[in-house]
Amino acid sequence: MRVLGIESSCDETGVALVDAAEEGLPLLRAQALHSQADMHQAYGGVVPELASRDHIRRVLPLAEQVLSNARSTLADVDVIAYTRGPGLAGALLVGAGIAVAMAAALRKPVLGVHHLEGHLLSPFLSRDPPRFPFVALLVSGGHTQLMNVQGVGRYRILGETIDDAAGEAFDKSAKLLGLGYPGGPALAELARHGNPQAFKLPRPLMHGSGLDFSFAGLKTAVLTQAKRLGPDLDARRADLAASTQAAIVEVLVRKALSALKQTGLERLVVAGGVGANRLLRQQLNVACEKRDVRVHYPEPALCTDNGAMIAMAAAMRIQAGVEAPGETYAFDVKPRWSLNDV
Repeated sequence: MRVLGIESSCDETGVALVDAAEEGLPLLRAQALHSQADMHQAYGGVVPELASRDHIRRVLPLAEQVLSNARSTLADVDVIAYTRGPGLAGALLVGAGIAVAMAAALRKPVLGVHHLEGHLLSPFLSRDPPRFPFVALLVSGGHTQLMNVQGVGRYRILGETIDDAAGEAFDKSAKLLGLGYPGGPALAELARHGNPQAFKLPRPLMHGSGLDFSFAGLKTAVLTQAKRLGPDLDARRADLAASTQAAIVEVLVRKALSALKQTGLERLVVAGGVGANRLLRQQLNVACEKRDVRVHYPEPALCTDNGAMIAMAAAMRIQAGVEAPGETYAFDVKPRWSLNDV
């Protein structure tokens, strides 16, 4: 079974082709990705209308590139999968509309995939894939969640953000420091040259047994500190970036370890854009090794939004018998969609 996956939930257009047998993990045959970061940089964030228009231009050329690289044709594709939600409504409609139109023209089945489930299952594409069950730390854009994952489609949320997510804390703090878009990677890079103990910043909701997250107070503290520094901010920017990153990472690590302890599970999966953060990986690796816990990540290139994770999630759902693709070509998208409802 060959699954063509299309991702268009925000500012990256991704297409990929995976092969899935009846047994064993699906294999990635080819993928292609276009990032809109340069286009949105002038606006300091994603402009939804521009994102949608760019997806329209990119999807079909990327699909042609993927099929060519995989030495395949559309006739070889068995299922077409697309991101149904959550995400920007207009951007989701582009990917969904093109996927369903292709499937209808080819008389092939089609399957809408939850974007976060794609991230959650993306480590199965890595050289060191996990095994069920595990605790998942999902840190993607506006989502920060801890989940008890027993199998494909068997997810229970243990804790989630009640305001700003970790990715938003990175991006908003970067903007306060005058860094470019996308802010998270820029802040992490600047933090490498700073002192993480230079400023005492809050670690919201870190104490106690609860597993929810809150980063809005941290963003406010960064703003307050930046204003206090005034003209000295330029000289202390790296220190403030390092202190901000240290606060976010410490909360994520502490909560992940608490989730492992509370569930009794001995395997941790980290996925989503923030999962590529070097400091987060370093601290989780050290902490998990001390506790004899296996930790798994997707390859760095698969941490951001991509078509491979959508094709992979669709293939794994079909393999597990959780969902069957259909040949009904009416569709909708879900800009707001809880993973609990999958």
